Order: sequence, then C-alpha cells, then structure tokens
Amino acid sequence: MRTILKGYLRLARPANLPTAAADILAGIAIAGVLSNDLVGFEVISKMIFLVFASVFLYAGGVVLNDVFDLDLDKVERPERPIPSGLIPLRSAAIYGVVLLILGIGLAFFSGRVSGVISVVLAFFIVLYDAFSKKDGFLGPMNMGLCRGLNLILGMSIMGGAAQWWYAIIPLVYIFAITVISRGEVHGNNKNHIIWAGVLYNLVILAVITLIMSQTDNILQAVPFLALFAFLVFRPLIRAYRINSPENIKKAVIAGVLSLIVLDASLAVGFSVWWYGLLLLLLLPLSIFLSKLFAVT
Repeated sequence: MRTILKGYLRLARPANLPTAAADILAGIAIAGVLSNDLVGFEVISKMIFLVFASVFLYAGGVVLNDVFDLDLDKVERPERPIPSGLIPLRSAAIYGVVLLILGIGLAFFSGRVSGVISVVLAFFIVLYDAFSKKDGFLGPMNMGLCRGLNLILGMSIMGGAAQWWYAIIPLVYIFAITVISRGEVHGNNKNHIIWAGVLYNLVILAVITLIMSQTDNILQAVPFLALFAFLVFRPLIRAYRINSPENIKKAVIAGVLSLIVLDASLAVGFSVWWYGLLLLLLLPLSIFLSKLFAVT
C-alpha cells in the first residue's frame, strides 16, 4: 500500500509543485495587492485558493503527461510508475483528470476570472500532454504558455489581469528549459544549450527592464536576480562543456527549481523585500523534495 501511494506521489512530481505556487505568489505581487495594502481575510482566502488551484493543475498535467507517454517510457524510462506496472494506466488517467478538475474548481472559488483562466490553462496543459510536445517548436512554446498562464492566474486575484503581457517572461524561460531537455536522454545538444543561454540572458534583461520601468525596487531585486543567474548558468555551462545526459538533466532540474528564484525576483520588484524572501523559502522545500522524487 505504501509503495502504491508513493507511486501516485511520484506521478505528481512533488518537487515541482512549489514552483507552481511561486508563479501564483509572483502574479499576486504584480497585481499590486501587497503594495496597496489590500491584504485582508478575503484576499488571503483567494491567495490560498489560487495557490492550491495551481498546484493541482500542475500535478494533473504531469500525471497526464506520463499517461500519454506510456509507450515512450516503456523504452526510455521503464522504472516510472505506469510502465513499471505499479500504477494502472486507467487509474493514472482518472487521477490526472480529477486533479485538473479540483484545480479548476478551486480557481472558481477565488473568482470567475480566475476560474476562466484556469479552464484555458487546463486546455493548454492537455494540449501539450497529448499533442504539441511532439513538435520541436510548438512543444516548448506550449509549455511556456502554460507557465505564463499560471502567472496570469496569480494576477487575477483582484478580478482582472491588466498586466497579462508580463507572462512572456516565464514563457521564454520555460521555452529555454524545454529546449535543453531535448537532450536529456541521449545528450549531444550543445546548440540547444547555446540558445537556452541566450534566452536566459533575455529573461534577466526583461525582468530588469520591467521592474525599472514600473517601480523603484530594482536595487532590492538585484540580489535575487544574481542568485537566479548563478543557479541556472553554472549547470548550463557544465552541460555545454561535458555534454552528457547526466549534466543536461542537472541543467534542466536547476532550471525548473530556479523558477522559484525568478518568481521571487519579480515578486520583490513589485512588492516588498520580505515577501520575496518568503517566496524564496519555497526553494529549499523544492530541493528537499527533489532528493525524494524525480523532477523530470
């Protein structure tokens, strides 16, 4: 029984779930909730609903990803819960769908706009899992769009999302990570790594430009961005020098987990320093969970 329960947990990628929560918290900061002293019981309730909505949507997405990848995983990752026979395919599919429905329901508890955004997000999650991930361009773009929509879901806490175009930052960033992951099994992806490095630099430049144009908080955001750059570029450079599947996988994991630091950089740029630090606490939680469960 304990082994089966762990199998269901493995399907949901627990180490990745704090990154979904970080998107929401960053989006809430961008919406101006903290800087305008709008925090009260109603807002805190909406924050909780949105965080858990995002976590369930993400978990449902990665579960269904493994459902659709069964044939491929039989060859490349036979140890995973579904191809190994630990979790039946039908049970995993139901599990993934239920998680998505729970995520959508929780988003509607936060508000109608949030609910509608969650439905759109769920659609693109399933689209990626079932179809677009097979394409070298549409797959990374679709994955990035899902992260962008997740950030917008956080922005919707006050019933709108006027800054929706900020979502291009996580879109480009996740596109870069997905490009790197193309060599996770077989290696030999130096060109992809170069492109990812260029996109990482563009993301950092975009965050700096956005914060400087909208707020006076760039100085408090710089340390967060410096930490982000260190965390993503160090394994990326190592993966370029020794272009092995192991190093590529480490670069991908670093990119996924460092999304928390990127979100913290955005959050602190649009709110207060201590909020960024609170968000940053999700990183050690994610790293701890990554020691117990696979990230990719």
